[in-house]
Amino acid sequence: QVQLVESGGGLVQAGDSLRLSCAASGRTFSNNRMGWFRQAPGKEREFVATISASGSTTYYADSMKGRFTISRDNAKNTVYLQMNSLKPEDTAVYFCAGCLRTCLQRPGEYGYWGQGTQVTVSS
Repeated sequence: QVQLVESGGGLVQAGDSLRLSCAASGRTFSNNRMGWFRQAPGKEREFVATISASGSTTYYADSMKGRFTISRDNAKNTVYLQMNSLKPEDTAVYFCAGCLRTCLQRPGEYGYWGQGTQVTVSS
């Protein structure tokens, strides 16, 4: 069973940057597509970005394109989310998730999740 632990969240001001990390335990990490999602209070979980197992292919939600970058280091069993030009509407709990079969942007497609890390962007 792979376990995911997110870190790097915090309170920042609009326009600032943050880099989230998601550390995975387990030997199957490098075989799995990984994704980042977020959930704001009272809202459904929202797709942010996903990266293929090798890291060669990435896909972003339209509202994050150009501001967020997903990457991974399979040697470190870690996936990252670099977030630039943060806006108050980016405030949410950010989750990383691992894909066991075929996944893209639907939360239900992902098989295992971290506990989340809070990102708060003040105006």
